Amino acid sequence: MVLISVVRDYINKMLQDISGMKVLILDSQTVSVVSVVYSQSELLQREVFLVELVDTISMSRESMYHLKAVCFLRPTSENVQLLRRELANPRFGEYHLFFSNILKETQIHILADSDEQDVVQQVVEFYADFVAIDPYHFTLNMASNHRYMIPAVVDPPSLQHFCDRVVDGIAALFLALKQRPVIRYQRTSDIARRIAQETSKLMYQQESGLFDFRRMEVSPLLLVIDRRDDPLTPLLNQWTYQAMVHELLGIQDNKVDLKSIGKSSKDQQEVVLSSEQDSFYKANMYENFGDIGMNIKKLVDDFQQIAKSNQNIQTIEDMAKFVDNYPEYRKMHGNVSKHVTLVTEMSKIVEERKLMLVSQTEQELACNGGQVAAFEAVTNLLNNENISDIDRVRLVMLYALRYEKESPVQLMQLFNKLASRSAKYKTGLVQFLLKQAGVDKRTGDLYGNRDLLNIARNMARGLKGVENVYTQHQPLLVQTMESIIKGRLRDMDYPFVGNHFQQARPQEVIIFIVGGTTYEESRAVALQNATTSGIRFILGGSVVLNSKRFLKDLEEAQRISRSSASVI
Repeated sequence: MVLISVVRDYINKMLQDISGMKVLILDSQTVSVVSVVYSQSELLQREVFLVELVDTISMSRESMYHLKAVCFLRPTSENVQLLRRELANPRFGEYHLFFSNILKETQIHILADSDEQDVVQQVVEFYADFVAIDPYHFTLNMASNHRYMIPAVVDPPSLQHFCDRVVDGIAALFLALKQRPVIRYQRTSDIARRIAQETSKLMYQQESGLFDFRRMEVSPLLLVIDRRDDPLTPLLNQWTYQAMVHELLGIQDNKVDLKSIGKSSKDQQEVVLSSEQDSFYKANMYENFGDIGMNIKKLVDDFQQIAKSNQNIQTIEDMAKFVDNYPEYRKMHGNVSKHVTLVTEMSKIVEERKLMLVSQTEQELACNGGQVAAFEAVTNLLNNENISDIDRVRLVMLYALRYEKESPVQLMQLFNKLASRSAKYKTGLVQFLLKQAGVDKRTGDLYGNRDLLNIARNMARGLKGVENVYTQHQPLLVQTMESIIKGRLRDMDYPFVGNHFQQARPQEVIIFIVGGTTYEESRAVALQNATTSGIRFILGGSVVLNSKRFLKDLEEAQRISRSSASVI
């Protein structure tokens, strides 16, 4: 509940302290912040009768003095200018200005000067500058996520903008949690180092007073790492419910767009997947696809029993009971049809793209050695007419990441085959991935074959056998969390910023992945938090990736790198 509670508390404070009819004015990013923790019906209960975007409020000049405007915005110069324009000619009776992060003094002056009609009642900072998609998982929904892969010299302003947004998000999180962390970063990543240093500068120098919370016995840890240290996880097919929905259908702000599915009813064209609002989803979001099918069957059976009892209305009392229970019945009906639709659609995609076949090879590439067998398996799949372009690209990437040093000749053969088989394949994309995230660039022991401890662990896993061939892969993050729990995260690989160090184990660890998280990783964090290690982990990132988004970011970074190289 931690992150969701923090953001909900802010929104509760915003709305309940202002009585009467309200309009909620948001920007394109705070819309996401609010929508993942607050439903429309809850907004109505708080007397919010209208929700508008700040960049469109000036389009309508209809006066609504009976409404009080509650503005919840990021403190950007664009938003301040839009507010300035609105306050010069106010449409609403009152304005309550809430900002999701630290306001600059100059911005406060601009707002004060603009409020000539004294309609602004309050200006408050509420630190919810991140999207709390799950209790221990947040994202910043950054549109230009590919920027982290581009060297600073190519486009310094864009990279600075990227870093600023990440630092803002991390700062807001710690202000919301009322903590100031010690900060570590991945040594091999320039962008992780830069973000860590800029975050430290903000917390310990520029705004040290704001972050001067009551000292904890052991400071929390912020660890900033780079997505490119584990390029494997976002490339794999997923077989647990939440991760699979995102991989095959896409989740944005806990919503799944089903408009492209012809048969979906009008009220099922966009469905909400929230562990806070849907008990079935909460219980099953980390379950395997096979188990989900069984659990949905039980859900349908339970619903049919209730539907049957509702058909048996014979007395006035029965009728009254039915009317009382009808909202719950409708909700249950919607929930059942939502999960049935999702699983049916995913089953279709799995069959069409032969994903069980593809995934078996993916997992072998990710978890087990055997270059000869791997080459043969990938070659066979590339030759298979039923395999989609995206799956072909992913398979070659997974092979390349694993065997880039061992089999350059075979790798070249796969590149050529891929180019001839996949029309959409951008030449050189696999090579670009290796340049970005190849073995020479990585810090962690991605395949568990560098470090004696990891080799032993993998052998033990191999001897025990795996429960499910499709979910045997574990993200590198699992190793990182284990290292933190055991106090073995090496200073050499993950140095501290400044003259900080930690003698004791932290009780709170925030891991931020520059370049994006995955739902497989957030599942690992949730499962870890369910154990009794005594450490609470929170995971955050610039976006939530699936393989499609990861490849899109790669392509965009490759395009910019090429165009900048040709200019130079």
